[in-house]
Amino acid sequence: MEYSKLVAVTGLPGLFELINSKTDGAIVRSLDDKTSRFISSRIHNFSQLESIEIYTVRENVNLVEVLNAMAKSTEKLPDEKDAGAVKKYFQKVYPDMDFERVYASDMKKMVKWLEVLKKNNVEIKLSESLEEEQIPVEESAKEEIKAEVEKSPKKKTTRKKKAE
Repeated sequence: MEYSKLVAVTGLPGLFELINSKTDGAIVRSLDDKTSRFISSRIHNFSQLESIEIYTVRENVNLVEVLNAMAKSTEKLPDEKDAGAVKKYFQKVYPDMDFERVYASDMKKMVKWLEVLKKNNVEIKLSESLEEEQIPVEESAKEEIKAEVEKSPKKKTTRKKKAE
């Protein structure tokens, strides 16, 4: 099972593996009980785990970075029902998180999701195409683009004056 195929569905608990998508929804398999079913996109929204970002005090980071920090931590996962314990856990494991903008419910979801991912032996990593998109453009490439823009001929624009 690949991390890139995992989705969260609004209104439904847990994580799902995307099996097939259709114009009016998707066929998904629950990671909890392994049942497959059709979910209508008219009622539910789908969020790929790869596309989820977390607010930090600097720039937003991908969920993968936070989940990996949680997995590598020696701290014991807190009970997801105890909001205070969950917040203290994240203050130790990922102190850069912006705790004013990341809700307690979102932190609880991350704890639940990590447990599900571990239980299903899912390797938590971005697909190669997303990793390439996140590589910053080198300064030399920026200069080349700037030079190309300056070389391109500029179109002259003329305004027609209204006759009064």
